[in-house]
Amino acid sequence: MNAITPIPPLVPSIIPENAPFSAEQRAWLNGFFAAYLGLDGPASSPAIGSAAAEPEEHFPWHDAALAMPERLELAKDRKPERQLMAAMAQLDCGQCGYLCQTYAEAVWSGAEGDMGRCVPGGKETQRKLKEMMATLESQRDGNPLAAPAVKAVAALGTRDRPALATLVDAYPLTRPGSEKDVRHVVFDLSTTDLTYEAGDSLGVYARKNPQLVQAVLDRLGASGEEMVGFDGEALPLRQVLLAKVDIARPSDECMEFLASRAFNEEDVRQLIALSRGEGPSHLAEADLLDLLMAFPSVMPSLPGLLKSLDRLQPRLYSIASSPKAHPREVHLTVSAVRWDGADRQRTGVGSCYLADFAKPGDVVPVFIQKSHGFGVPTNDEAPAIMVGPGTGIAPFRAFLEERETRGAKGRNWLFFGDQKRATDFLYEDQVADWQRQGVLTRLDTAFSRDQAEKIYVQHRMRENAVELWSWLEAGAHFYVCGDAKRMAKDVEDTLLQIAAEQGGKGEGARAWLDGLVRSGRYQRDVY
Repeated sequence: MNAITPIPPLVPSIIPENAPFSAEQRAWLNGFFAAYLGLDGPASSPAIGSAAAEPEEHFPWHDAALAMPERLELAKDRKPERQLMAAMAQLDCGQCGYLCQTYAEAVWSGAEGDMGRCVPGGKETQRKLKEMMATLESQRDGNPLAAPAVKAVAALGTRDRPALATLVDAYPLTRPGSEKDVRHVVFDLSTTDLTYEAGDSLGVYARKNPQLVQAVLDRLGASGEEMVGFDGEALPLRQVLLAKVDIARPSDECMEFLASRAFNEEDVRQLIALSRGEGPSHLAEADLLDLLMAFPSVMPSLPGLLKSLDRLQPRLYSIASSPKAHPREVHLTVSAVRWDGADRQRTGVGSCYLADFAKPGDVVPVFIQKSHGFGVPTNDEAPAIMVGPGTGIAPFRAFLEERETRGAKGRNWLFFGDQKRATDFLYEDQVADWQRQGVLTRLDTAFSRDQAEKIYVQHRMRENAVELWSWLEAGAHFYVCGDAKRMAKDVEDTLLQIAAEQGGKGEGARAWLDGLVRSGRYQRDVY
């Protein structure tokens, strides 16, 4: 779930990076479609294997900490595909099958017709994309929107054709008394051809809470055994609701469909308002069951309902293991998301599937999402500074396992934080072993609720500013993993402050950090 902005290609990246083509084939296809569709770029397709200097383009809106209005303002004078990019979540997480840049380019070109693929952006992004596509149509200069491209059959083990891995375990990492439920999840890959590297993510196609699905079926007056058409095949309705469509986040089209099947005028009015992002505030984050119960006059047909729902998107998790340490296994660090609604407990789709509903021995559709520049230093002598509070420790467990098995001599410094040391110190025993063995040179922890004044990882960075700067001066790579809007922003601000004060960079601190990004020494995996 890497959020570093890659240098954009010379021609629009229409072909997704996970498509079953080599880099050279993908470049040729991008050039071909760019020329065919009249997009910005060379007038003809580049020859396979050719190389050209790529002009650097700055994307100031590519910052997940910015609110959408701020991002759109920064992009307002750019070409349409860049304005569309500003509506994305800016995480480059790969859940949509693209990067933010390439997803926007594919939507604008017509190569991608689904505007609901941005999971972290949710309905805000989906609605804004639809609005902008309608508004920006006038900028096509008479060139009609291309029909969505016919996609080649995906290779097995990719997003569009996941492999089946076996769930081995999902045991608790947090101790009794914690306010969290964090699990160490292990998958067996031995029956797949999947391979990965430390820094990659695992995409998981989860199944919904079966209790939620049963409640929806009860409201529809259905048994769940009814055979319905989906993707060209007949499937039981229960299976479709469990694994194929998104009922946790009903689309605007779904709300419009429900309105068309309501017999009460007030129900119709409120459903239409909800489809526009308005309507009753307590239903702003409603799932399908909430809508069906709130509007009893709605009597939907099954085919129409299923057609109106978005496809269920995969959930991506930073991989917490090195393949060198755990051959044919992949490990995750997953925090189960649960909260109390007005009338029932709500559960996160992916996290609670892995924590509560999937059982050891179950086969789960998964794929590897390759990182976009987030990985262990290639130089085994290079120092590494890793900042990963909470589940943000996941990729750094993988990094430390990788460096340990490689015998890397570079120093390693980990900043870890959570609520309480007694209950929330994830992988504490393994971290202690690394300290004793010298694999982990330094460890600084910040447990926010162990004292009256809350202490976070950025505070520990400030306390150790002199030594931290000396590591950076010695060529250290700096990594951050975790919450994009708060933690990662605070860490970056602190890093800039240290550069200004300890490194004498002053107002040039930002330029210094940009240089660190370009050199690959500042990398983020944020969400």
